[in-house]
Amino acid sequence: MDTNGNGALEGAVIAVAGAAGPAGRATLLRLAEAGATVVASDADAERLAEAVDAARYAHGGATVTGDTVDLLDLGATREWAARTEKEFGRVDGLVHLVGGWRGSKGFTETDPADWTLLEKLLIRTVQNTSLAFHDGLARSDRGRYLLISAAGASKPTAGNAAYSAAKAAAEAWTLAVADSFRKAGGEQGPVAAAAILVVKALVHDAMRAERPSAKFAGFTDVKELADAIAGVWDRPAEEVNGQRLWLTPAP
Repeated sequence: MDTNGNGALEGAVIAVAGAAGPAGRATLLRLAEAGATVVASDADAERLAEAVDAARYAHGGATVTGDTVDLLDLGATREWAARTEKEFGRVDGLVHLVGGWRGSKGFTETDPADWTLLEKLLIRTVQNTSLAFHDGLARSDRGRYLLISAAGASKPTAGNAAYSAAKAAAEAWTLAVADSFRKAGGEQGPVAAAAILVVKALVHDAMRAERPSAKFAGFTDVKELADAIAGVWDRPAEEVNGQRLWLTPAP
């Protein structure tokens, strides 16, 4: 992979939802490195500001902005999308990194409150960002909607019922976005694409420092995820639209 940047991302305008966590930080850095204008959002204003500053510092010429957006509010999310396209003249990507996890020791110990939380974090934010950014991405010559999902959506475990079901629903919604792009492209094929990047789980340097003896087998480093995200723009829309792109062995 070209570590000096992706030509397909030079000058692109990419929105990143859930940008303040470790995966978000790595993604902001990678997209800025590739020459993209990066528009980041997160519910945590302080952590978002730190992530944006880090990306700006690492890539002095990069445009990286941050905005605290309530992605559970469709109106506010639409405003964010419209503001982004108006300010920068285009929008070429939405990377969905909003996460959350709740689990239990076994199936019967599942707390219904976990579903209530995960439905908001893992499904509602996908619905709202895709509805808000769909038309802008369709207007782009390289629009990409990217969902980060988990292998558990395809092979749920007893203690992860709520999490796996929420991830599966988010995947289904994203595949519907892909079908919309496919239909819009007609016989010429889609111009924009929606795709799902699937990991077992993510790991980052702080996790390794906290648990130096842990092997994190099968985990994807957040830097590898960021590389894979950037790499989607190197591939034709028709090749990635509606696809699950596995960063871990498929179950």
